[in-house]
Amino acid sequence: MTVVGIGMAITHWSELVVLTVLLGCRSFAPCAAEDVSTEDPVSEIRHLLPEANLSNNTVTNVTVQLGATAFLPCKYRNLADHQVSDDQVSWFRRRDWHILTTGIFTYTNDERFSVLHPEDSNDWTLQIKYTTRRDNGTYECQLATGTGIISQFVNLHVVVPQAYILGSKEYHVQLGSTIKLVCVIKQSPTPPQYVFWYHNERMINYDNRRGGINVSTETGPKKTQSYLTITDAHYDDSGNYTCSASNTQPAATNVFVSYGDKMAAIQRRKAAAGASSLFPLCNLWISSILALGFLGLR
Repeated sequence: MTVVGIGMAITHWSELVVLTVLLGCRSFAPCAAEDVSTEDPVSEIRHLLPEANLSNNTVTNVTVQLGATAFLPCKYRNLADHQVSDDQVSWFRRRDWHILTTGIFTYTNDERFSVLHPEDSNDWTLQIKYTTRRDNGTYECQLATGTGIISQFVNLHVVVPQAYILGSKEYHVQLGSTIKLVCVIKQSPTPPQYVFWYHNERMINYDNRRGGINVSTETGPKKTQSYLTITDAHYDDSGNYTCSASNTQPAATNVFVSYGDKMAAIQRRKAAAGASSLFPLCNLWISSILALGFLGLR
């Protein structure tokens, strides 16, 4: 639609919303800015920000862990004819077209949202604290100019870390052998602060009483792996083993320590169970052949 008034034409709904904000902060409540320090508020997190593209209609992807703080980058250089002023840059949430910030002012009752803008800088970083699943989606950083709107888009992905122990839910080992368990924590942009292993309900990372227990953890940009090794397995080592990380739900498996003959019997039972599942298919195959042979004789 086109709205004509106050000496200019508005050709886009979002321009109308921005114009409304720019003309009168009095229509919003509250309309106060947080105290802005003279220090650069972006300096400590600048290395976390993806490289922002200054072109129009660019898209940047940001991935953050559930509950962590998200930083959505936005940069605008000064225009050819004049310097970009504070009231020209606004952040929108595209899901509901809610105006989140204009300049250094915040227009939402959700105190998790704020804009980081060092004085005389090109940065207009949207900060979202304690991210939730509902924060997933696209955010738009708009620069209102005399000739139209320049937009930068950021897709925010809030991921939930997941933990699992490699292998099946049951782990059978022979008496005197070595128990080896691997716990994988995936979808974790930020490595967990700790990974604890429990035998039944007792934490064993630093267990000196039993001896022969070793825990090592490897962290990476996308996943973390924790290794539990127990040498010279005893009958008492049987039970539930749980991997518990600081940023996800625990994962568990059951370990059974058996003497050699019993271990062989367990393996034979497993093999027999696998073979028995093939019997119905074999019977069907044989029946089909006999039926075809009978039809051929006729």
